[in-house]
Amino acid sequence: MDGNEHERKRVLVTGADGLIGRLVMEALDDEYELIGLARNLSGYATVIADISDLAALLPVMEGVDAVVHLAATSAVESPWARVLPDNLIGTYNVFEAARRAGVERVIFASSNHAIGTYETENAPALYELGDGRAWDHHADIRPDSLYGVSKVFGEALGRFYADHHGLRVFCLRIGGVRDPEDPSHPNQLWADMGDTSPETVAKRKRMRAVWLSERDCVQLITRCLESDERWALVYGISDNPRQFWDLGHARGILEYAPRDGAPEAVE
Repeated sequence: MDGNEHERKRVLVTGADGLIGRLVMEALDDEYELIGLARNLSGYATVIADISDLAALLPVMEGVDAVVHLAATSAVESPWARVLPDNLIGTYNVFEAARRAGVERVIFASSNHAIGTYETENAPALYELGDGRAWDHHADIRPDSLYGVSKVFGEALGRFYADHHGLRVFCLRIGGVRDPEDPSHPNQLWADMGDTSPETVAKRKRMRAVWLSERDCVQLITRCLESDERWALVYGISDNPRQFWDLGHARGILEYAPRDGAPEAVE
């Protein structure tokens, strides 16, 4: 290992075998010393641990500079039996293990579902280009599910650890990240503009508002890894034609500059 590698930040990525985890592990491997953590070994995860087990996390945190906390049960309809150990207990354990190990910063993958009821109450009109409504980081909490509730919990926990334990904490209310091969990814949704079925048009309208591209997602996380801020709560979407989650705070506090955007045409 040469001198430049010694200067690289050591970053633990929980949920390294998930979609965003894989993006981070692939894109940032040359810039940071990455440690991938998951329940099972894979090409992306080299450390096996369950985040619901605090004792298992403690040794993994030693010598770590930052944690990108992505591990969670991610289905919006997840029942309490899954949400409790994976998203509440697990998130507490990540913050607490980081505190005990002297980790400087935690980047927490929150979700737009922390305020998702604004969307469910106002869709589908909310997706139209002429609808100017948008919510920023000061919006009242309105989770749309137990999954959303768990993300609100993680944000509150992060604020507590920033205010009372000196961690730098970044909470990202992530929009719609999709695998490029997923039928709902813009690469797929806009591939056949001859498909003007109501279902496809509806999907295009929502995706042109909520999409977060792969490289914009990685950029946002990188901005958090390098920021001097003590605390930030921001939305994560690309520079889409319609935006009902405000990007102004992310642009200002993190210098986030999305490079992508969903197409405008829906039919």
